Amino acid sequence: MNRVLRRFRALPIRARLSMLVAAAVAFAVAAVSVTCWFIVQGKLYDQVNDDLEEMAQRPSTVNALLQRCTQTPQETPQPFPGRNNYVQAIKEQGAPCVDPTSPGTVEVTGSDHSVIRNAKRGEALFRNGTDEDGNAVRVLTMYLGVDQNDSQGVALQLAVSLKGTRSTLNDLALILLLVSGIGVVGAGAAGLAVARAGLRPLDKLTEAVEHVARTEDLNVRIPVEEDSEDEVARLSRSFNSMTASLASSHELQQQLIADAGHELRTPLTSLRTNIELLTRSEETGRPIPAADRKALLDSVKAQMTELASLIGDLQELSRSAGQRGERVQVVSLEEAVESALRRARLRGPELTITASLEPWYTRAEPAALERAVVNVLDNAVKFSPVGGTVDVRLADGTLTVRDHGPGIPAEELPYVFDRFWRSPSARALPGSGLGLSIVARTVEQAGGQVALARADGGGTVATIRLPGAPTPPPEDPPVGSPQLS
Repeated sequence: MNRVLRRFRALPIRARLSMLVAAAVAFAVAAVSVTCWFIVQGKLYDQVNDDLEEMAQRPSTVNALLQRCTQTPQETPQPFPGRNNYVQAIKEQGAPCVDPTSPGTVEVTGSDHSVIRNAKRGEALFRNGTDEDGNAVRVLTMYLGVDQNDSQGVALQLAVSLKGTRSTLNDLALILLLVSGIGVVGAGAAGLAVARAGLRPLDKLTEAVEHVARTEDLNVRIPVEEDSEDEVARLSRSFNSMTASLASSHELQQQLIADAGHELRTPLTSLRTNIELLTRSEETGRPIPAADRKALLDSVKAQMTELASLIGDLQELSRSAGQRGERVQVVSLEEAVESALRRARLRGPELTITASLEPWYTRAEPAALERAVVNVLDNAVKFSPVGGTVDVRLADGTLTVRDHGPGIPAEELPYVFDRFWRSPSARALPGSGLGLSIVARTVEQAGGQVALARADGGGTVATIRLPGAPTPPPEDPPVGSPQLS
């Protein structure tokens, strides 16, 4: 059985569907055919029984047979009409008394004698039997009364041949068998046609998947009818959405690689130039003046710091959402901002950084959230004039950082969160153009919003809104639980 099931599962879907349809139709047709055959058989036997009862109710038939079998010839016995009918009388003992017009003798069974023993006049018994030659007959045994000569009960037996009835039933069985066979074959063919038509979209989907695997072309789309809502249409739409997402991701990856290569080229070129100057000075024996050598070494350090920062930003952007979700927990935004403020004050000692912080707890990755706040503060420090002021405020889950620098032109605001985008006026300043991209990604993954806008009176104001509550939950929920509300 298991081997048959394994072979069945190994067949193509079309073959399996065709076989299942054919099997279902065969079962239904077989059930209907068998039911029909038994119903017709019952009707035919009922008709034969009615004919036998009608014949048994004729007084001339009963009286003539009784006169012959009880030897009371008051009148001349009349033969039973119809030469194809079996007519005989039986007693509890002795051989049957057969009408001379009967074509033969019917075999008597114990059930026939039980009718005589019950001694109920008019009681009838219908059964299938055989004559002396073994031919099938339908038999009626009916109790008549007691013979006055020997005081034995007498029963009338009438029988008709079942040859015609059996022939009709055999013909019906053959017809039903032929119709069932044709129906099963037709159902199998129809099932195969329906399977081919129904699985045609799956063939297209398979070809598309094989094409993508072979060529890595993610622009393949499967045509789907707009009003179709079946499983195949849903699968095709899902495949189209998947390939579109993969194509977009692949495009972003290629863009990230291209942008990263472009951003890495400048510090690497500068770093290589400075190292070559130092190396050539050592090889030629012509030392570089101490001030110039110090400037070269400071430039090398700065370029290495910029490279390290750029690589760290790229690693941060390359991390998947799943990797981040594994470390999500309840975080105090107030503490993250305080930690970021300490670092910002070290980087801008000439600035005045004011802070007004209220408690707020949210769900995020602690390191990523602190890095996002640091990036926002670094941006404010970098664009603030010497001796300027940076205002930081946290209230009701909204963090605002306002500087008093030159501000961002209105036409550049839509691009500030793009990867590697840098304002033309800020390209001379250190940075990779990834800081605000990291901020946007971290805030969005925490379920919040971030925005940059021009501040009234000059400067820029950055706004971060995060869901949460002013107090922590009673128990720290497990990682990945729903966000605070």
